[in-house]
Formats: sequence, structure tokens, C-alpha cells
Amino acid sequence: MSANALELRGVTSGYKASVVLRGLSMSVAAGEAVALLGKNGMGKTTLLKTIMGYLPKQGGSIHVNGLDVTRLPPHRIARAGIAYAPQEHALFQDLSIRDNLRLGLPDVSVFDERFADLEPLFPVFKSRLKQHAGTLSGGEQKMLLVARALMTRPSMMLLDEITEGLQPSVIDRVAEALLWERRRHGTTVLLIEQHVPFALRVADRYAILKQGEIIDHGDAKDAAAAASIFDHLRV
Repeated sequence: MSANALELRGVTSGYKASVVLRGLSMSVAAGEAVALLGKNGMGKTTLLKTIMGYLPKQGGSIHVNGLDVTRLPPHRIARAGIAYAPQEHALFQDLSIRDNLRLGLPDVSVFDERFADLEPLFPVFKSRLKQHAGTLSGGEQKMLLVARALMTRPSMMLLDEITEGLQPSVIDRVAEALLWERRRHGTTVLLIEQHVPFALRVADRYAILKQGEIIDHGDAKDAAAAASIFDHLRV
């Protein structure tokens, strides 16, 4: 069995006649966190949507925990243990916080146990479980997206610019939640980010995506990592 939780081999994908990813290959080891960085329009979100099956693959293959998911529909890929938090809000605005958190649980009987586990990370939700998700602030909605993903105890999380629009204190809380999740459950993480300090804090490795291809990668804990990334983002 492969030691990689995620393997992309020569993946080509895009929107109808527009090719965005061009023979992209990369891997994420089980329990590893990788930050994918790059300027807007370089294919980062396309990559996550392709992994999740929302966009058709025009070439190559994708394996999750050793399972070939290249041609599987999104709901089958999610069942492979992936929690996806997209850039656009994917909450049910008219449902309560509790009902949003319950989505995706294999059995609602585990709700209390799992929420108790997460409560110290997201104390803002404890007394507001009946509140409609649509009445939350933007930052609270982002936290709810992360909390909902963690409730499923996924083997892998895909996060698309989860810090966008968040104030520094909320970014710190989200970072702590992800680090806690990795320590407790060994969760694999692939995150797309524009907030470089957050990405380097959470990730083990980084990769730079430009025009659908990975042009650089390195150790996120290397002292020179941030300077290298900012050089690429300026170009």
C-alpha cells in the first residue's frame, strides 16, 4: 500500500476547452500538511475541484489512500475520507449551527462526543447551536466550515483559502485547530493559501503553482522559505 495519502500523476484538467492544469504531478504523504501557494488564476482552486471530482480529468490519475478516484463522482470521493472546505461558503444558511455540524456524520449519535472534543477550539458556538448559520459573521462562518470538516474526523482535509477575509485573532484560532487536529488524529492536509505566514505555520512543505504547473517547492520550516515564496508571488 502506498505511503502517500494523495497522489496526482500527470493530471490535466480545466473548464471545457480551457486547460488549466497541465500534466501536474504531486504527492502528499499520510499525515503530512502541504501548502499550495501562488497568485490568483494559477489553477489552485481548479486543482482541489479536480481532486474532489467536480471537474473532469482530461488526463492522468488521482489516488487517495491507495484508491483510484480518477473517475469517481464527488460523493464517492468524500466517502474515501476527504473533507473539503471550498473558498466559496458552502454552509446551509437557513440551517442551525448544530445542523450544519451534523452534516456528514456517519451517525448523529456521535455529535455530542465530537462537539465536546472541538468545543475548546471553537467556544463561540457552544451557546449558539440553534442559531442560523446565515446570521454568523464572515469569520464565524469560516470557523464553522473548519469545525464541520473536523467533526467528520477525516483522513484528509482540502482547504481553499480558509483565512480569506479573517482578522488575525481568527486566523490564529484556525491555525491552532488544524495543528491540534494533526496532533490528535494524524490528518493529512492540503491547503491553498494567500496568507503565507499562516500557510508556513500549518504546513510541513510548500509548493508554488504557476499557470497550472508546480515551479518550486520546499520545507515550510526552512528559514528562507518565506523569502522564496514572496519572490515567486511578486513575479
